[in-house]
Amino acid sequence: MESFGEYIRALRKEKGLNQTQLAAMLGLDMSAISKIENNKISFKENLLSKLAEIFDIALETVQEKYFSDKFAYEVYKNQVPETVFKVAEKKVQYYKATNVKQTNLEL
Repeated sequence: MESFGEYIRALRKEKGLNQTQLAAMLGLDMSAISKIENNKISFKENLLSKLAEIFDIALETVQEKYFSDKFAYEVYKNQVPETVFKVAEKKVQYYKATNVKQTNLEL
């Protein structure tokens, strides 16, 4: 198991890129990539599609890694029981059934 930052580091190394190269591809500076990989700052959600494109992986895979990491960290940080994930799954089904636009929801 790895954090999203560690996932990015693994993808970057697998592709043979250094932090400066990846940063340039994402429109970031090298220090931001270093901080992301070391879990000091969060990756920007609006760059997920670009990240998927750079590494030629499905956007859904990148989103799964990103959001699962984000949710798990919040549960850990706030000491919320893990049963929250079961409730969240039910809420996702509710939102799908009622056609609520998820872009209006804030986490």
